[in-house]
Amino acid sequence: MDTSPQPSQEGAPTCSFLLRAVGLFTGDMHLCGEWVKRQAVVIQLLDWIFRGVAQVMFVNNPLSGILITAGLFLQNPWWALNGLLGTFVSTVSAILLGQNREAISVGLYGYNGTLIGMLMAVFSTKGSWYWWLLLPNMFMSMMSPIVSSALSSVASKWDLPIFTLPFNILVCLHVAATGANHPYFPQVDIQPNDHLHTANESLKISQLFLSVPVGVGQVYGCDSPWTGGLILLALLLSSPTICFHAMWGSAAGMLSGIALAAPHKDIYSGLWGYNSTLSCIAIGGVFYVITWQTHLLALLCALFCAYMTAAISKLMSVLALPACTWPFCLSTLIFLLISSEIPAICRLPLSAVSYPEENRRYQRQLKASEEAQLSQQSSGQEEAEEEQRTECPVGSGRELL
Repeated sequence: MDTSPQPSQEGAPTCSFLLRAVGLFTGDMHLCGEWVKRQAVVIQLLDWIFRGVAQVMFVNNPLSGILITAGLFLQNPWWALNGLLGTFVSTVSAILLGQNREAISVGLYGYNGTLIGMLMAVFSTKGSWYWWLLLPNMFMSMMSPIVSSALSSVASKWDLPIFTLPFNILVCLHVAATGANHPYFPQVDIQPNDHLHTANESLKISQLFLSVPVGVGQVYGCDSPWTGGLILLALLLSSPTICFHAMWGSAAGMLSGIALAAPHKDIYSGLWGYNSTLSCIAIGGVFYVITWQTHLLALLCALFCAYMTAAISKLMSVLALPACTWPFCLSTLIFLLISSEIPAICRLPLSAVSYPEENRRYQRQLKASEEAQLSQQSSGQEEAEEEQRTECPVGSGRELL
């Protein structure tokens, strides 16, 4: 008799080991987070910083944060340095202010600092390695947890996230306070945006394809397709669903730009894609459990966000201010406030929000728990009725008493 193990029996342990190994680096790297809690403060701070860099894209994964940081350095080392400084200062400030330690450890007090540092460097006309810029960068990053805490106390009444509202408020405050003619911190001169593309200008298909990863990179103010590609790789590592919706949202923004006759250079540079990218990710699996209905809702939100981008960018340019991520914040908050009687459109409470794959597991476990509870109540009710019938049988003569 042949007693040699079957190939499936040999391959099963290997496959299980590979799945566990991959699971260590995907999702939110929960085991890594538990290990970091037992390490020195410096290692904890590094973990929180890289999670904060990734949280800009709703990703709670330090390895994804490292890949995104590499992409930022590939775009411009000075911008990346400012982004890391902003993340560090806002995270440390949140610790000193006594904010929720769990929220700090997953990067929720760092991502606005990342955007503040990056975009202040992007909008500065002093160019790279203008070291005085670090002073307003640090000050605005210190203000980030204060503004975040204040907004959270209001938004929590409706169980809503604050998204990048602190970044929008503080960067617009800095740009408005300094302006294009400031002697120390001059900003890019933003002119009223009322231009359309010329009739004889033809679209370049290759540029349109590249505008999808570029639109993802523009979330951090970067226009390099290589940076956008690294960011997409970082998203794929953590959550394929987030990666797909990032590309889907950027493509929706690009197509909306074409439909609204936007200048082609703005479409190619990804300026029409980044707000729609964030909106599509937020609705498509992060704050709603991913179903085909919420997938369509995410696409609708991305298109609506693109229209809002056109309107807000024109309004803000009149004030010589950038649109930043105001369109994303406003459009996504509107879609989070909708009410629906369709069970498949289920918004998660903020305390349960994670990456999309984990959200689906949470929803399945919640449904299984509810069904088990209903089944237990039903069986308990049947047992009570059976006991009552046993105690008082029909026709027992008790009715004669």
